[in-house]
Amino acid sequence: MAFEIIGTGMAVPSRRVSNDELSATLSAKKIDTTDEWIRSHTGIGARHITGDETASSDLAVEAARGALSMITGGTEDAALTIDIIVLATATPDYFGSPSTSCLVQEKLGAKKAAAMDITAGCTGFIYAMETAAGLLSMGERKRALVIGAETLTKFCDWNDRGSCVLFGDGAGAIIMEKTSAPREGKDRRGLIRTILRADGSGAEHIVFKGGGSRGPFKAGEVLEKPIYITLNGQAVYNFAVKAMTDTVSEILSLEGLSINDVDLIIPHQANARIIQAALKRLKIPESKCFLNIEEYANTSAASIPIALSELNREGKLKPGNLILTVGFGAGLTYGANLLIW
Repeated sequence: MAFEIIGTGMAVPSRRVSNDELSATLSAKKIDTTDEWIRSHTGIGARHITGDETASSDLAVEAARGALSMITGGTEDAALTIDIIVLATATPDYFGSPSTSCLVQEKLGAKKAAAMDITAGCTGFIYAMETAAGLLSMGERKRALVIGAETLTKFCDWNDRGSCVLFGDGAGAIIMEKTSAPREGKDRRGLIRTILRADGSGAEHIVFKGGGSRGPFKAGEVLEKPIYITLNGQAVYNFAVKAMTDTVSEILSLEGLSINDVDLIIPHQANARIIQAALKRLKIPESKCFLNIEEYANTSAASIPIALSELNREGKLKPGNLILTVGFGAGLTYGANLLIW
């Protein structure tokens, strides 16, 4: 029994904001930044930003339809074959309930599908893939729709240069199917191993403050400013480099593999400098790693499925390719998936 990816899709807002455009906007607020500064510190060249009318579920539905279109029968009939929707997001449509996955389920017409959200920050898609595989392994379930969707620019403090240049909006989706292919041996296919980790001692390093049960809003209270994502940049950098280094080393060791056996590493696109530092420690050439952060910035849980969809649609993923995805983010959380295409 294997858990194979049979469809991919992605969605990004049509509004593309270059570093030059963003720098001009920030300059009007007397916030000093430039394309050169942003690129040198992050590797980002642009980001795609939603309008007020677009929520995370809207991007998720578009990405899901793209993935469903790759299944025989087209999107409407394919949606009826989905048994479970697992959606990773830090920016749900609504606080608490309903889950964003339920909104996606209704919009797609996936009438037979159960639906659940996962909150694991930028590692969300790593967690979601393993969760979907676990659910497919039980009973008669055969297909899962796994989505990462974010609208982080709605929660950026546009007066904070250190954070507002980092994020973009987008969604990516895959269809995971339980097949009769082997999960072990030389002919194995699909998702073959996952590592999931967490370090709650760093919870305050990436946080949305206000509005939760820790700090509920009170009647008559006036907010000085909206809820923003806040970052401890240096702490996050140190954590992410070590998390990526440790996770890649561990998953390869557990499988008895070397980096030479891996065809492609797809990391969470948080910051090119983080990825480069980890690759240097691991003595892995950058050519082994796929980066698209220059175009999309940090789309959190959406970054890995967006990358998978881009690569798949361009024909750059071949049957038998050994792919390593690795993520790290709020929680703090980190992890990796090892899969054979």
